[in-house]
Amino acid sequence: MKDLEVNNKRVLVRVDVNVPFNDQGEISDHSRIDATLPTIRDLQSRGAKVILMSHRGRPKGKPNPDMSLATVAKAIGERLDAEVAFVVDCVGKEAQDAITQLQPGNVLLLENLRFHAGEEAGDEDFAASLAELGDVYINDAFGTAHRAHASTAVIAKHFPNARAFGLCMQSEIDSVDQVLNSNKTPTIAIVGGAKVSSKITILKNLMPNVDHIIIGGGMAYTFVKAKGGKVGNSLVEEDYLDLARDILKTAEEQNVKIHLPIDSVNADAFSETAKTNVTAIDEIPDGFMGLDIGPKSISHFNNVLSFAKTILWNGPLGVFEMAPFAAGTQKVGESVAQSTENGAFSLVGGGDSVAAVKQFNLADRVSYVSTGGGAMLEYLEGKELPGIAAIRN
Repeated sequence: MKDLEVNNKRVLVRVDVNVPFNDQGEISDHSRIDATLPTIRDLQSRGAKVILMSHRGRPKGKPNPDMSLATVAKAIGERLDAEVAFVVDCVGKEAQDAITQLQPGNVLLLENLRFHAGEEAGDEDFAASLAELGDVYINDAFGTAHRAHASTAVIAKHFPNARAFGLCMQSEIDSVDQVLNSNKTPTIAIVGGAKVSSKITILKNLMPNVDHIIIGGGMAYTFVKAKGGKVGNSLVEEDYLDLARDILKTAEEQNVKIHLPIDSVNADAFSETAKTNVTAIDEIPDGFMGLDIGPKSISHFNNVLSFAKTILWNGPLGVFEMAPFAAGTQKVGESVAQSTENGAFSLVGGGDSVAAVKQFNLADRVSYVSTGGGAMLEYLEGKELPGIAAIRN
């Protein structure tokens, strides 16, 4: 992006400001807005006319006032300490007229791209209509890089010599690449979450790139049962027991050490007020389900992380949203932060992991918190993401 000439040019920037709102219609988390501010400020400082485009929600190809980006324009303006203009469509005469009035350094946000069916359909004509609005194209929306939409993948061909990643997008790519291609070892991946089925490809793709994998969350109980353990009423994907055994065998063959929990905090119901006990992970009584890792597991995982030089964390270690089952995720998160302070590079990604580091005030104590969600998961799986390929190719 730094190499592009942008002075007095119309710079079309695909951002991801699909932010959550509370019941009062207020933005409840500004992270995605904050992530793209460095790109906007850089372009402003270089005299660009900055035209932002994004989606919000799933309006199904029709205008929906409940999913307008008008409120987001105000929020961006407050954070930039500058007025951000807003136009009620993203293509056509109104958008063109609004852009004509832009001065160098000004910022304009177009209305929700998904108010047009052509956005999600990857429609060539819609992409061409968007492309007419700019002289330069910047993709700064890592969160949508895995979608082959008009504004992320199709549009790039209209800017063969004037396209680039934004600063946020570049940081996301660099951070994942730093984990997958790290020469700072040992590299340790913490993989949690509810289901093995959603993490199979990630686990397989990580094998050649990591030295240790810590497995926690609901998916751990499938592995424990696959090894012959008793897991009571814990979440188990019966169809994936053989696959879990294959993953353990592959890890052994590739000299990757898998760390499963040693003990488990169990409950007789999925509730904060349930009756609880702590047992060995493979001796959970009938009528109880594992909802967090126990103290011995925390101690073991902390020890493993203490010598890490590169860390990837994707997925919580337990049901951290409920106080009685939050300790595993919090304590392991604190270990990741401590290792980072001791010189390790740490990348946290995936919706629940990101929510956890925010809940436990750890976001500023790790190296990088991804805004990517599903895009980061697919990138970790080794897939070529359309939004990235469109810029690179």
